[in-house]
Amino acid sequence: MLVNPRNRFTRQASSSWPLYSAQAAASLDRQVIAAGTPGFELMQRAARSAWQLIQQQWPDVRQISVLCGGGNNGGDGLLVALHAFQAGMKVRLWLAADPLNYQKEAALAWQAVEQSGLSPQTGAPDAHDLQEDELLVDALLGIGLKGEVRGEIKTWIQAINASKTPVLALDTPSGLLVDNGQLAGSSVQAAVTLTFIVLKPGLFTAEGPEYAGEVWLADLGLQGEDFQEQPLAWLQSCQDASRALLPRKAGGHKGDHGRLLILGGQAGMGGAVILAARAALRTGVGMVKLLTAAENVTAALVSQPEIMAAAWPEDKAALDEQLKEAFAWADALLVGPGLGTDQQAQQICQAVGSFEGPVLVDADALNLWAQGWQPPVAEQRPWVITPHPGEAARLLGWSVHEVQQQRLKAVNLLALKTGSVALLKGAGSCCAEQGGQALPWVCPFGNPGMGVAGMGDLLSGCIASLLAQGLEPLVAARLGMRLHAQAGDQVAADQPRGLLPSDLLPFLREGVN
Repeated sequence: MLVNPRNRFTRQASSSWPLYSAQAAASLDRQVIAAGTPGFELMQRAARSAWQLIQQQWPDVRQISVLCGGGNNGGDGLLVALHAFQAGMKVRLWLAADPLNYQKEAALAWQAVEQSGLSPQTGAPDAHDLQEDELLVDALLGIGLKGEVRGEIKTWIQAINASKTPVLALDTPSGLLVDNGQLAGSSVQAAVTLTFIVLKPGLFTAEGPEYAGEVWLADLGLQGEDFQEQPLAWLQSCQDASRALLPRKAGGHKGDHGRLLILGGQAGMGGAVILAARAALRTGVGMVKLLTAAENVTAALVSQPEIMAAAWPEDKAALDEQLKEAFAWADALLVGPGLGTDQQAQQICQAVGSFEGPVLVDADALNLWAQGWQPPVAEQRPWVITPHPGEAARLLGWSVHEVQQQRLKAVNLLALKTGSVALLKGAGSCCAEQGGQALPWVCPFGNPGMGVAGMGDLLSGCIASLLAQGLEPLVAARLGMRLHAQAGDQVAADQPRGLLPSDLLPFLREGVN
């Protein structure tokens, strides 16, 4: 069966998908073979699935090149080439290994190709060669890659990418590490990746979304509930956590739908809190109160008159009193967007510790946390933090590179270290529950157009709105992460350049309904 986990019409649209490491995937393969399914039968199923996907995604293609390495991934490619050849396509088969060195299942695949009369090309392809094709099938390396890509294979990958011809990658784009989404020095950039038996986390986070393209799963007729291996993470479905939003009562009023207090927006940074406030309203909270620098109040009211905006005083005692009154009013609190890190910002963060409801900490408040602010996070009132990789690095004492190399580990450590629900932003955002002991969640939605200033402020407003509406912190973070990314996908479509955070607002409303 072929499924696209991002598609709302799949049979598992409301379920989440387990994500397995390369080692676990290989172990699952061995378990299936040990249970009686021949390895060559699995290879044939994989090739049939790939051929089905080619017919589905590229129905008009008549000329393809299939590039095969020396392992079982190459064997999959050999059988895909055979399907295309037998269907009457013009097929060029490129071998990066001596076919006499194929082993076991791959050797059987090569034998079938030889008997068909399909002859491989001589030499190595260059970009000009591959531009003659309508589709390339990448079967060079697979998921068992160790170390960096070097030598001839690296040259082949460069030729594939330089050709600009659409690529279908089998199991993973060659050079993309499926455990963490990092590149092994160089990787094929695929339009579509068909991965086999189970999904892998690196296809959906870090560099994965850019290089894997649209990801499909061919389960090869195997049942996931029989697997003995433990997954690394969960992949959000397109309806993850939707049931947390209950229908509203006919007699409900604004107070029943949550009161959110937002603290932030020093002079010159008003846009951050205004975007957060607007996102909160469009995600369904009943009331939003904004405490910010005086110069931002008029802009907030003009931008969205439903915001209750007030200026914070310069006097410390007056500010403490204002915050005390606001805390008594609010059901949830968002602190940090555009807040700054000066003495006034530090005073505000210290005061936040006395608030007894759920708190979302973002942006400058996270930087203050990394600098020594110690909020009293307790198990009975978990907070939510939403760092980008730079803020996460400061909280963990890592480099940004280390965070990106180990995003799943990083988000769990953030949750453990801060005692909060942690959401690590970026391509393939990750979310971990308080304490970081359970499997994290990976979001497969979002697009490069969302990499603009203010997008994180929109996300924090969305999640804080859900907190104020009474959702548990982990559920609010997961749902907000998904709604925000899906709204971005709806706006971007095929035009990601020039996308603005405010463009997402109507689609946030659509998502929560």
